[in-house]
Amino acid sequence: MAISDNAKRNHSELFGDRASTLARTDPELIEYFENFAFDETLADAGALDESLELRTRLLVQLAATLAVGGLGEFRVLAAAAIERGGVSPVELKELVYQATASVGRGGLDLPSRELITFAMLAGLGGADPQLRGHVGGNLAVGNTPAQLLAVLTVLVPFIGYPRTLNALAAVDEVAPSGYLVA
Repeated sequence: MAISDNAKRNHSELFGDRASTLARTDPELIEYFENFAFDETLADAGALDESLELRTRLLVQLAATLAVGGLGEFRVLAAAAIERGGVSPVELKELVYQATASVGRGGLDLPSRELITFAMLAGLGGADPQLRGHVGGNLAVGNTPAQLLAVLTVLVPFIGYPRTLNALAAVDEVAPSGYLVA
């Protein structure tokens, strides 16, 4: 298996020439992860909702990565988000504040804060009532079911399928029926 051109392009957009140390020690894992995280899930998320731009995608991925305790990955992703992803240091600070139980109110708009909370709860797992509440909160501030599905799609490489499927069940339970078009 080789890393796809789309994965290379999307990885380069965010990280430039930076390569994971695993590329030397476990190139097969990196090929799998790069294709999964930087090609397949991004294509699927784009098909669900074209409005999930890089900045928002990074904010929700950072939130979920922080929620699952991936501090090393969080640092690398945060640096790239600030350098190349359109995330400001203030927004990153707000995200961290929100993650530590005080809700950030300054630099992030309400729809972004709701998406971040949704991503953190999805990544955390085991918070199904709160997750359903924030699905409703997202819908109330104008985020769409398609946006929530796109967010979950880009989170799969960071939080895994079981937590993603649990969050998908929350979206399915709370969002109006018929929100997906075949």
